[in-house]
Amino acid sequence: MARADRIYADPSALLKLYVHEPESAAMSAWRVRTRGSLPVTRHGRLELVNGICLAAFRRAIGADAAADALASLEEDFAEGRCVLVDVLWRATLQRAVGISRAHSARLGCRTLDVLHVATALELGLRSIVTFDRRQQQLARDVGLRVVAPGA
Repeated sequence: MARADRIYADPSALLKLYVHEPESAAMSAWRVRTRGSLPVTRHGRLELVNGICLAAFRRAIGADAAADALASLEEDFAEGRCVLVDVLWRATLQRAVGISRAHSARLGCRTLDVLHVATALELGLRSIVTFDRRQQQLARDVGLRVVAPGA
């Protein structure tokens, strides 16, 4: 059984636990099978909160659903299903520059995708959860194991 504390979850994958998207069922099933606390940086937490708020702005969810999603997110932190972790941002950004130079021209990676892969490496994690194909390839190219729930 997979251990959550050894896996970096891209915030866009985690968001599927709080806002219904096509991959939400697969992500929820994966999370049920995965024991422990998922490490989340403060940047990742911001992306989750903003993603929920953007879903409300875009009318993908209503105000009540957004409030429930934000409460569920906070409960996951309070109950230890997610845990805040610190990363050295200077080192992470420097690593991201190197990853970008080596891979972005070939793969077409977005900055945030590169940043999340670099963050996983800086945290010393060996696996990443993502549904994004380019980010999956980038992660493989730098030696991370890709977890793609439902694939």
